Amino acid sequence: MGEARHPNHPGELSTEASAAERMRDGDELGARARAIQLMKQAQVPFLVGGAYAYAHYTGIYRDTKDLDLFVRPADVERALEVLASDGWRTEHHPDGWLAKGFKGEYFVDLIFSSGNGVAVVDEVWFEHAVPGRVFGQDVPLVPPEEMIWSKAFVMERERFDGADVAHLLRAVGSRLEWDRLLRRFERYWEVLLAQLMLFRFAYPSDRDVVPDRVMTGLLSRAVETLKSGAEEERVCRGDLMSRVNYRLDIDSWGYASGRERDEQERGVIGGTGSEFQDPGSGVR
Repeated sequence: MGEARHPNHPGELSTEASAAERMRDGDELGARARAIQLMKQAQVPFLVGGAYAYAHYTGIYRDTKDLDLFVRPADVERALEVLASDGWRTEHHPDGWLAKGFKGEYFVDLIFSSGNGVAVVDEVWFEHAVPGRVFGQDVPLVPPEEMIWSKAFVMERERFDGADVAHLLRAVGSRLEWDRLLRRFERYWEVLLAQLMLFRFAYPSDRDVVPDRVMTGLLSRAVETLKSGAEEERVCRGDLMSRVNYRLDIDSWGYASGRERDEQERGVIGGTGSEFQDPGSGVR
């Protein structure tokens, strides 16, 4: 008997749309469709992301354990109320960047930020939403630029979204709004450069989907850091990419938390991992 798959294993990857539903029964798919219907009826602004948006852009279909709906932080409570009024059990996730709605054993995620607190859902996500169709309903999809922005930081031991970023770049790189993507990554340009270098390695015949000016600009910034040398402050920014893999550096080796420094510089209130959490919220 082979080793069991990790829970985050992507499973079967296919160009057939049926692969996204093969492992799910009708009740579960119906619950997901119902959640979308409820948001639309209540006029709660939302965007469909996750595997459904990813498939729309890349043509890669895979099983997914839930439905990801992206909402602005200010709309989370309203979205939870809408689900609760339909009999869903709702709760805030303790990590402070998403909430959940449960219909029996099935659930949807209401996401309002990336896990590191950087990619907060704002008006720009909605301004650049892409029309799509999910469960027979017309829906707005998370823009590919914002999908890349949020996925680029996911570098946990048990989950790495670099392949998703590479596939998005391959599929839609030639039509991305690169200036907007560069603005999103301004404080984190090295993360974008790292993802682009991995893309160039994975797809040497598709490198030209990334404009030369983008690569030249990012590489020039890297060269400038060689000239300026190492920073004086002993900081580990690894905790912007992983909650676990760099804790030893911060807890035992004297490095300051790069995430905490980043939040301070951005003026985030509430501290690491809880800046969007309502202290009085919990299971409904």
